[in-house]
Amino acid sequence: MSLITLGINHKTAPLDLRERLAFTPQSLPEALQSLKKLKHIKEASILSTCNRTELYCVTTEDNDRAIIQWFSQFHGLDEEQIREHIYLHAHEETIRHAMEVASGLDSMVLGEPQIAGQMKDAYAIANEHGTIGQLLGKLYQRAFAVSKQVRTDTDIGSSPVSVAFAAVSLAKQIFGDLKKTTVLMVGAGETIELAARHLHSQGVGNIIIANRSVERAQKLADEFNGEAISLQRISDYLHLSDIVIASTASPLPIIGKGTVERALKQRKHKPIFMVDLAVPRDVEPEVNELDDVYLYSVDDLQSVIEQNMECRLQAAEQAREIIDVQVSHFLDWQRSLGAVDVIAQIRQSAQNTSNEVLAKAKKQLAAGQEPEAVLEFLANTLTNKFLHLPSTRLREASQKNRDDILNIAQDLFIKNDVTDEPLKSDTENSDTEKSHAKKPDE
Repeated sequence: MSLITLGINHKTAPLDLRERLAFTPQSLPEALQSLKKLKHIKEASILSTCNRTELYCVTTEDNDRAIIQWFSQFHGLDEEQIREHIYLHAHEETIRHAMEVASGLDSMVLGEPQIAGQMKDAYAIANEHGTIGQLLGKLYQRAFAVSKQVRTDTDIGSSPVSVAFAAVSLAKQIFGDLKKTTVLMVGAGETIELAARHLHSQGVGNIIIANRSVERAQKLADEFNGEAISLQRISDYLHLSDIVIASTASPLPIIGKGTVERALKQRKHKPIFMVDLAVPRDVEPEVNELDDVYLYSVDDLQSVIEQNMECRLQAAEQAREIIDVQVSHFLDWQRSLGAVDVIAQIRQSAQNTSNEVLAKAKKQLAAGQEPEAVLEFLANTLTNKFLHLPSTRLREASQKNRDDILNIAQDLFIKNDVTDEPLKSDTENSDTEKSHAKKPDE
């Protein structure tokens, strides 16, 4: 079994391609089942966020080409359109990559914490739909544990430089004092919640939260003394908004150019600062053509979030040291899985032998033989039966000069505190077995 990761992110693909290759929450169940049906795929999960789309799979054979074909075809794209933007990690690098992603080391904003929650969502969805098993399940759990350790043991999260914070910082640069501004938040997910918290801490005047579920929007609005509305009412409130921050999972834009034009007329062309953090975009790109609108996408925020990064870069080096150790531990655990079946077979064989010999001993007791003689029979017979096959194999190994096998056997069967006494030869064992073979009722 081998782990692979195939995906695109903000480093390898432009925003418009990331939009086209994103999975909506509604499409994920179908995508997971379809991906797992590919030949040689035993487990599958999909992580799809604003900045990345990644497929995590467990395969029995190398079938990268088939996965790339599936990825492109599912989104209705030609394979050549995406091939140059795709990265592929195999096994150990997949383990390392998953841990780095969960720890925020591969994010646009180094060390941002939201990705860990998004990975937990990806794990939960795959688990719910039965496409995740022992290997991927262990990888996710270890990645979550590493993420927690990194945040506990390093300063990776000491400086607030998330995408949401970057948006708020940019708003402060444009408006200065935010106390007299009204903010329209489109969506009610983690990114919007984080941005709302930053805005609230800066003393923003009014917060309006628009969401498909008004109930969810109201729950979030209540935390900030804000107002909740439905998405359909955005056009009624847009002209009141100085700042618009959008981040939903909608497959189509929610705010169009015409809507913004009408709002600007009502505002007498007082500027609107808009930040679209969604992938696919919530605001039509053509809005950027309008005067008096300052529209920023997630890619545009890159220059803003480069500030305040020095301590996080240092913490990232510490985090990678932690990850190196944890990758090694994961590989050790995986290698140990190969022994599980063998151990189970050995135990079952030993148990069968024990049951067989015990049944004979019970018959001897029932026939009236002396308990001491029966116990001696039981001990000697078990010893002979357990050692017969290993002794035979060791003798064959010795005849072939396989000292490596003899050394392994010594490690397995001879305690360090016991003198190196040679194992009984098969001849001695055979003689002992013959002596007991003549006992009655065996």
